[in-house]
Amino acid sequence: MKYNLIKSLILVLILSFSGCIYNKSIVLKKDKALKEDKPVVYAHVCAWKDSSRYYDFIEAHISMNNGDIDKAIFFIKKAVGKDPLSLYLQRELAILYAIQRDMYNALSVVEKILEKDPDDLEALKIYARIKQHFKDIDKAKKAYLKVLEIDPGQENIYTILGGLYMEEKDFAGAFKIYEKFVHNFPDSYIGHFFLGKIHALQGNFKEAEKEFLLTLDIEPKLEEPRFELIKLYKKRGTKKGTEKKIIGLYNEILKNDKDNFPASLELGLLYYKKGEKEKSEKIFKELGEKNTYNEGVSRIVVTHYIDKKKFDDAVIIITGMLKTLPDSSFLHYLAGIAYDGEKNNAKAVEHLKKVQPGTKLYTNAIIHICFLYNKDNRVKEAIALLKEALKNDPDNNEFMIRLGILYSETEEYEKAVAIIKKGLEIDPDNLDMHFRLGIFYDEMGQKEASVTQMEKVLSLDPENSGALNYLGYTYADMGKKLDRAEELIKKALEIKPDDGYIIDSLGWVYFKKGLYVESLNFLQRAVELVPDDPIILEHLGDLYMKINDKETAMEFYRRSLKKRKKDKDEFQKKIDGLKE
Repeated sequence: MKYNLIKSLILVLILSFSGCIYNKSIVLKKDKALKEDKPVVYAHVCAWKDSSRYYDFIEAHISMNNGDIDKAIFFIKKAVGKDPLSLYLQRELAILYAIQRDMYNALSVVEKILEKDPDDLEALKIYARIKQHFKDIDKAKKAYLKVLEIDPGQENIYTILGGLYMEEKDFAGAFKIYEKFVHNFPDSYIGHFFLGKIHALQGNFKEAEKEFLLTLDIEPKLEEPRFELIKLYKKRGTKKGTEKKIIGLYNEILKNDKDNFPASLELGLLYYKKGEKEKSEKIFKELGEKNTYNEGVSRIVVTHYIDKKKFDDAVIIITGMLKTLPDSSFLHYLAGIAYDGEKNNAKAVEHLKKVQPGTKLYTNAIIHICFLYNKDNRVKEAIALLKEALKNDPDNNEFMIRLGILYSETEEYEKAVAIIKKGLEIDPDNLDMHFRLGIFYDEMGQKEASVTQMEKVLSLDPENSGALNYLGYTYADMGKKLDRAEELIKKALEIKPDDGYIIDSLGWVYFKKGLYVESLNFLQRAVELVPDDPIILEHLGDLYMKINDKETAMEFYRRSLKKRKKDKDEFQKKIDGLKE
């Protein structure tokens, strides 16, 4: 029954485009069996030269309705073959190609239509969409402009075309389009809204305000014009009545949508800064209650305040919400991040310590505290914190790795190796642990043991650029397997072609091979990419010394000395020795 109904409806559509003379009437009759109205077609149709093309068309649309676009294209192409002069069928074919994302064939078909009829409205719209898809925006705009020239009543085209001008920041062009839009469609809230946006961008306050208010007259419940008006009024400053208008707009937004969290947050902040703490606290407490069921509030705090580095505002909001949810690990974590952004390390640590073991953010909180302790040269406290955290979470690999790094920084290498080995007993194939263990062995002067660990990393992950580079550099530094070292580092460079440290490693391999011209090219590029690394600066100094440019060598040695945190005395002796 469904097949016949579709077929009947499409047949009527075909007849309306066919140009054939016929008498027709369509009535709705009650089908007693189906208990619904169905169309019945009565028509006296003239004799068609090749009626099968219409049935190809029907089959194409049935296939399209069933989601079989390939089959639909097959039947439409058959119909076009039987009636090559039908622009309607060709447009249908172009649309099907576009649906299939075959834009090149779609464009080819529609260009042929426009060759025959440059003013074909539907073909122009399809052509413009395809050009837009190919990022050929100039041709897309020209086509849309021609559509509006032919038929100014194409409402959606104004929106599309205005959007293209806006994306290009051609506000003058966009303004002309939206002006025509509201001229032809005075009740279009979209046109008035974008005229307001353009006026606002150009600093035309009164005109922008007028257009946004017009938008709200047409669509009173819209949020966007209200937010735009709020932005306008905030830029205006503390003129009489401005603050009252802003509060009124926030309240209107919340009246239409009580869960509009951005509006609630901004209104709470406004009250706080006005000194109306009770109103502010009420809003933040309510948001805290909602956050129990919907983490959306916290996400907005992150995206609108923390990510945008509005840390002062974030602190006000989060501490307000914590009055409702004093045990929220998530809010304490956010408070820690916000206080860190304010450079208030003590407060940041205080909140991060309140993140409970077993929660998702516990690991991040502990690692962040260690980072803050490290900044304050409180390494021993960081070590004590990690040891305590491991009691709560004894299998936590990240804690073990971080603890190993801290032991390494205090030159307690045996402890660093021991904690990583303990971790590898739990997780034998942990790449980060094998890599760190290799570094610790290297720092202890156990080069062969370091090589073994890096080879282990590469056996687990042959594309690990860090291990490829570290192993290649270690071989070069040892002065052995230089061809293997070059091969490893070149592979790392394929993965990270602009990594200054890997480029330095390749330059160092060439230095060890005595290929000083090649070495110079790579080491100079490495210094350009990483100008403050003392080892890279030393390498370039060594190269200039090797090619008898002592003055330039000393310049790079002095730069290296300034950047060194360790071994400064030893390196000074090297410089003094070379001077002599």
